Amino acid sequence: MVDVTDATFESAILERSEQVPIVVDLWAPWCGPCRTLGPIIEKVVDETDGQVVLVKVDIDQNPGIAQAFGVQSIPLVVALKGGQPVDGFMGAYPEHTVREFVQALLPSEEQTHLAELIAKGDEPSLWEVLDLDPGNEIAVTALAELMVGEGRSDEALRLLDRIPESAEVRRIAAMARVGPEPEDDYDQRLTALLGQVKADEDARQEYLDLLELMGPDDPRTAGYRKQLTNRLF
Repeated sequence: MVDVTDATFESAILERSEQVPIVVDLWAPWCGPCRTLGPIIEKVVDETDGQVVLVKVDIDQNPGIAQAFGVQSIPLVVALKGGQPVDGFMGAYPEHTVREFVQALLPSEEQTHLAELIAKGDEPSLWEVLDLDPGNEIAVTALAELMVGEGRSDEALRLLDRIPESAEVRRIAAMARVGPEPEDDYDQRLTALLGQVKADEDARQEYLDLLELMGPDDPRTAGYRKQLTNRLF
């Protein structure tokens, strides 16, 4: 069980729910039904041995979280997965109902098996994941990155075609097309390519790939993007 404040909301609830289901219990000290429901939720979540995490929020002390969940009445219980609410209820329910609510958040046997294979991270395990779930984005990107590291860039690019574009897909695809990181940390190659980007599609793609590998946090990225825009338009 974790007590969360407005200051820790993002890391303790939203980010954490990307790894494990979160049950948020919104309550207040003056709420009688909250005091009845609280121990029940704590007991039931504790039975999951860490597969579900309980977060307690005192709405009087944390009005920002209360507003984010649109609290109109308490107790209010909300379940989150992947940063998004997936279920919830309002009011004090008996233990068997709360247990059904929490158990519905637990991964299935197949999901557990897939997670174990992904955690191994080796190529046979990742291919086994894709045999069971061909569009599994975590397995596809992990396997593609392994392939790039072994110089199998064409295989990696074909594999990435299985899943929708994302920041991670773009990063690995860029690695596959560009190859090893240059010794000059990109500057020399970007400068050389800049004069070719308007007329040469391959040069333009390589330029974009280098920017992808540098990433938005690199202080040079914005400047190089501006230079590209000026050359093209």
